[in-house]
Amino acid sequence: MRRIALFVATNLAVLLLLSIICHLFGVDRMASVQGIGGSTGLLIFAAVFGMGGAFISLAMSKWMAKMSTGAKVIAQPANETERWLLDTVRHHAQNAGIGMPEVAIYDAPEMNAFATGMTKNSALVAVSSGLLQQMDREQVAAVLGHEIGHVANGDMVTMTLIQGVLNTLVILAARIVGRMVDSWMSGGRDDNRGGGGIGYFVVVMVLQVVFGLFASMIVMAFSRWREFHADAAGAKLAGRGAMISALQRLQTDHGENTLPKTLAAFGISGPLAQGFQRLFMSHPPLNERIAALQSGR
Repeated sequence: MRRIALFVATNLAVLLLLSIICHLFGVDRMASVQGIGGSTGLLIFAAVFGMGGAFISLAMSKWMAKMSTGAKVIAQPANETERWLLDTVRHHAQNAGIGMPEVAIYDAPEMNAFATGMTKNSALVAVSSGLLQQMDREQVAAVLGHEIGHVANGDMVTMTLIQGVLNTLVILAARIVGRMVDSWMSGGRDDNRGGGGIGYFVVVMVLQVVFGLFASMIVMAFSRWREFHADAAGAKLAGRGAMISALQRLQTDHGENTLPKTLAAFGISGPLAQGFQRLFMSHPPLNERIAALQSGR
């Protein structure tokens, strides 16, 4: 319940901030006008909410991750395990050519880990207590290499850019079609009155859902693709055998994924699906990832 409340409150705060920005700069009024000027305003409006929302979420990602998972950053190692974690992440980061990320542990029974952050040199890498308890150190080192690979590859920023562009296109396309339907329903009148009729609002709401689903498919396709590259990075940093062993160990984990939905795509593994739902999977099946490593891809 706390995670849901945090997610809702954060998104409402982001929407409120972007709404205030649009109002102060008159973007909302420009977007409601028909014609060329209105089209420019609509594009700016869509970009503010599409790109702006995505990058605000990225900027807040580390804070959100800590709050939603209860992850505790290791400032000073309290035991030998924490000291080893810091040393391993530092070694991987140096070899990957990035700054030292924050390292955290969060309490969860499943084997999982994630990385997030706005830049390569200010990231957060977190592992679950279940992963530390159920994997040996060679396997954990490989998982840490996988997460460092995400950071070094700039996956968080790339995902944000893709999501932001698609969000912008969804908002823009839905409103353009909405205007066309509203104009048709009003008999083609163009009175520059701003706003729109009931046809406009219904079409916009429906199309944002429909277009949003297609946008999600594209984002998830990229997410699955980047997992193979992060696995390759983990193999390079910790050894191919260790990375394969870690993925094989993950195949035995049948516990529920407790990562919040906003972080699920950044975990070491994700839930599987069948049929049409496979298009919305954030991670490829583990057997496909293992096969890719075994074949040297």
